[in-house]
Amino acid sequence: MLRWVRLLCVPVVGLLLWEALVRGGVLEQGLIPAPSTIVTEWYAWIVGGSGRRLDLYSGTWLSNVGYSTKRVLQGFVLGALAGITLGLLIGWSRWADRLLDPSIQLIRPIPITAWLPISVMLFGLSAGSALFLIGLGAFFPIVINTVHGVRETRRTLIRAASMMGASQRQLIWRVALPSALPNIVTGLRLGMGVAWVCIIVAEMIAVQSGLGYVLWDAYYFGRMEIVISDMISIGLLGLLSDRIIVLASRPALRWQALEAHSA
Repeated sequence: MLRWVRLLCVPVVGLLLWEALVRGGVLEQGLIPAPSTIVTEWYAWIVGGSGRRLDLYSGTWLSNVGYSTKRVLQGFVLGALAGITLGLLIGWSRWADRLLDPSIQLIRPIPITAWLPISVMLFGLSAGSALFLIGLGAFFPIVINTVHGVRETRRTLIRAASMMGASQRQLIWRVALPSALPNIVTGLRLGMGVAWVCIIVAEMIAVQSGLGYVLWDAYYFGRMEIVISDMISIGLLGLLSDRIIVLASRPALRWQALEAHSA
């Protein structure tokens, strides 16, 4: 109980102070809405009904969450497949490292927003453009962490498997990949976080649905309570996605906990 009190103490105090500053006129309600107003309008956005203003946002939260979640998952899977595959190849093969790694390191610093014109030219104003941006954003942290994990594979394990007659393919899939799993999971968690960032950029421009589109549309019409509700929704969905990855990875990483315990 005391632990929860400590965790919630700062957020609760911050919200009460925020509410007091708005109600006292220190912060202008039209620019920074009070937390109570945000909760009321967020509720109306989710279930419809009597919010401060009934409009096209009422009752659309779930559908927009569905659109954004679907695009994030699709783009993330594409980025993860490409990132893990190339990461294994680059981390294992010096030839692949010399051929592919320089190009990846050249492209990696380019902001996702800089890819918007190219994505629109290639895929038009469609979901394909959003998937391209999300997959590209998720790809880089996944491939970098996978490469690092493969290169950290113990040489004694590789030698032992080789002496037992394992082929190169078996060494990669049965030795290097399991050894790199902790790093790959870290890359997946980072990639998922980037995917939720990219969905906002993608939906602002490329499509007309989803949380990113609503955020930009609400800002355009001065609906800051919807903007902040949208931001909190994205944060909660990102947190949920991260927890799912952590929980799903635990069975595969059980050996790591056993190894740490035995040490």
